[in-house]
Amino acid sequence: MRIASYHNLVSLFAYATPIWASLIAGVLVVVTLSLSMYLLFDHLSAYKNPEEQKFLIGVILMVPCYAVESFVSLTNPTVSIDCEILRDCYESFAMYCFGRYLVACLGGEERTIEFMEREGRASHKAPLLEHNSERGIVTHPFPMNYILKPWELGRWFYQLVKIGIVQYMIIKSLTALLAVVLEAFNVYCEGEFKWGCGYPYMAVVLNFSQSWALYCLIQFYTVTKDELAHIKPLAKFLTFKSIVFLTWWQGVAIALLYSLGLFKSPIAQGLQFKSSVQDFIICIEVCLPSSSNIF
Repeated sequence: MRIASYHNLVSLFAYATPIWASLIAGVLVVVTLSLSMYLLFDHLSAYKNPEEQKFLIGVILMVPCYAVESFVSLTNPTVSIDCEILRDCYESFAMYCFGRYLVACLGGEERTIEFMEREGRASHKAPLLEHNSERGIVTHPFPMNYILKPWELGRWFYQLVKIGIVQYMIIKSLTALLAVVLEAFNVYCEGEFKWGCGYPYMAVVLNFSQSWALYCLIQFYTVTKDELAHIKPLAKFLTFKSIVFLTWWQGVAIALLYSLGLFKSPIAQGLQFKSSVQDFIICIEVCLPSSSNIF
């Protein structure tokens, strides 16, 4: 165990990120930071609705946060785990900000609950989402309909969605701190699916937690999408979902492909380390939402 850990440590310090990867990632990060700062100052210069904009700014800052930390991790793989932990912690905060932003656009918690209770009582209105909501009841798609009973719109539904999002924030933060402890004892083994490592167990827990949070967000969106039409919720929802959830699942997929020996692309062979592959891809991906001006 000690010999293997020593070998991994020597390999880590001997590894140097290819210049081409650093240059491409560096250019994209500069573009991402420039566009993100422009969007940020644009909101600050027109700070007329603080209840909504303060949470939106918290979401916007996630893009430069991801870009900088991924670039630092790419150019200096020895601090990749530290950067990932910081990224995970801010991701939890961004999730909170995004949920609060949607609620703020609806007029706050009480008005959101009133809206849901009103929709729940309005049995004569058309369904909010075809096949998913009927007569104020939110039903579940297959196979969730065999596990969960239909949800009735109202205060209980709002609290259920809120808890679904908050549990992900808590679990994400706790697993980030746990990763620090496990890494100190050389048993975290990022990207390695081994019984004696902490990474695969944390990956399973986080995947369940993220999936449930995403499901709750989807249900909340389907219920409020018409009321939030003025802020184009679908574009914002898909962008946020891609940054938060797809980057994590993407990292797990890369690690799994490496473990199975199936990741044979030129990028993977050139960057060598799984974390570097993930960081390089994130540097490319975060440039897209910053240039789209969705927020």
